[in-house]
Amino acid sequence: MTRELALIVMVAVALVGLALMAWGWRRRTRRDADIDVPLGEPTGEPIGEFDGFYVATTRHDAPLDRVTARPLAFRSSAAITVTRDGLGLGLPGERPVFLPAASLTGAGRATWTIDRVVERDGLVLVAWASGSQIFDTYLRLQDSDPAALVAAIESIRAAETPTGATR
Repeated sequence: MTRELALIVMVAVALVGLALMAWGWRRRTRRDADIDVPLGEPTGEPIGEFDGFYVATTRHDAPLDRVTARPLAFRSSAAITVTRDGLGLGLPGERPVFLPAASLTGAGRATWTIDRVVERDGLVLVAWASGSQIFDTYLRLQDSDPAALVAAIESIRAAETPTGATR
């Protein structure tokens, strides 16, 4: 095989790979188009503010099934605010997300999710409901104690899962 032919084959394989990735992302975006991400500025008395990274949102108990609904489609830095009324996420270049306390179904720690593996319990997992579905949002704090964020979320979340949500 000549060098030119080898180059053509490698470029063709790369283009096919990129096309398949784009097709998969578009398909996933269409699948997640009906997810109602709660948008809005945080309301209520502030309990805590944290700086960190928004890592991903996945379907509940499926840490490899990324949700591509905007504004939760891409990893970014995040200003995290916990108030008496819920959890706010400020993501640069996106509309703010506000998860009402009534939609929060749990908080805990995690070690891995799609695209990210960290030290043991290095991620904060926030479970929340939208309609009849439950999602897991993963956050990584920079200089704050993750246990403080988990405790703040647990202090405001509803005692019961919203009616109709599947676990």
